[in-house]
Amino acid sequence: MSHGPRPQSHAPLTEGPIWRALVKLSVPIICANILQVGYQLTDTFWVGRLSAQAVAAVSLSFPIAFLCVSLGGGLPVAGTVLIAQYRGRGDQESINRVAAQTLLMCLTVAACFAIIGVVLADPIMRFMGAASDVLPSAVAFLRMTFLGFFFVFGFFAYQALMRGLGTVYPPMFIVLVTVILNFVLDPFFIFGFGPIPAMDVAGAAMATLCTQALAMAIGFLLLFRGRGGVHLRWRDFRPDFKLMWSLLRIGAPSSVEQGTQALGMFLMMLLVATFGTDAVAAYGVGTRVLSCVIVPAMGLSIATSALVGQNIGAGRIERAARTSNTSCVISFSVLTIAGIVLFFTGESLSRFLMPKGGAAIGESAEFIHVLAFAFGCIGLQQVLTGTLRGAGDTIAPMFLAIVSLWVLRFPLAYILSKHTSLAANGIWWSVTISIIASAILTGVYFLRGTWKTRRVLDEVQTKENAERQMAMEEVQL
Repeated sequence: MSHGPRPQSHAPLTEGPIWRALVKLSVPIICANILQVGYQLTDTFWVGRLSAQAVAAVSLSFPIAFLCVSLGGGLPVAGTVLIAQYRGRGDQESINRVAAQTLLMCLTVAACFAIIGVVLADPIMRFMGAASDVLPSAVAFLRMTFLGFFFVFGFFAYQALMRGLGTVYPPMFIVLVTVILNFVLDPFFIFGFGPIPAMDVAGAAMATLCTQALAMAIGFLLLFRGRGGVHLRWRDFRPDFKLMWSLLRIGAPSSVEQGTQALGMFLMMLLVATFGTDAVAAYGVGTRVLSCVIVPAMGLSIATSALVGQNIGAGRIERAARTSNTSCVISFSVLTIAGIVLFFTGESLSRFLMPKGGAAIGESAEFIHVLAFAFGCIGLQQVLTGTLRGAGDTIAPMFLAIVSLWVLRFPLAYILSKHTSLAANGIWWSVTISIIASAILTGVYFLRGTWKTRRVLDEVQTKENAERQMAMEEVQL
């Protein structure tokens, strides 16, 4: 059955060597994720040349922005899943429709976030404890950040759609260009230049907003021109509330999962802070190392989701299972090697990151040593979660994340640090134990095999599918 003209694109990910497809997809995704960090580093670099109050204003805004971005970043997951499975099935009309409705849903949520954030920026910063000399800058920065969410969420959606199709290079190049442009624009908006007034801290947010708007505009232009496997048409943006509800139902658990992790980081920091400045510094270094390790694991996870989704859509369940197994072997092996290396170089790395850290160097080295035992399990857990998402199961990863953080990590951290002689080391061990336990729980759920029988496309019906079905029934009558 024909499903309409197919835009020019690469072949589906249902043929060829699995390992090659995983590497081809994951490497650009990993590079794009690393480049995303460039936005934060660039803003920190230029704002740091203003004053301590300016840095404090940005720092106070970060937890709120991170929480919102975490919540918004989970929404397009539904688009990735459905696009991948429709791609495997060869249904181009549904791909176009799902893409448009995903963008519409994400932009609507972003607009709501922006309005609420602009109105509540002042009370939020007061709640965060902003001092009187920091409050005006913090409020201005946060308001500009909230306005930028419209473009951030739009580009997130574009990335998600492209990943579902296996098109990963255009998003990476767009991020590269905008990170470089952000570095150039930051000083103009912060310090002023010619007709551009000096905006102080808010200038950093304005520069980021402009570059993110450009990123979204380029992505949308490519979609409307039919590049990369999606060809948007304005008629596809007519609200399909049934489809949007399905997208929200699939994507919301991922938003809750990521939001839960963001809140967990905040609460863990509160607990760490009770052990003094050295412990806080050690935790900061350890979590940065952990973030770097998670980047390749997340890249493989996203690549696995796309491959699994397309193969399930094509009815090739066993190839989807082989994809997951291959990705698990690659991820576990690479991250285990990284763990071994960091176990023996933890103290040197700590000295490099904070050469004047004093006692905090030993604390952070201990944290890295303990974390190193869990690196391989991080790889397994991320890939298995990616497999479940590719099959359309986003609820299980959400519950597993909640259990890992709220049932295991935080209670264990409190007990080991406050009621044993381990003190701050108890927090380090709680992170490692919860990671290993989470990988085991995810593995047990995965081995049940229920993800193989999930038929998410049968639960989601676009208007085009419904109309075609009705036409076929009328012909048969």
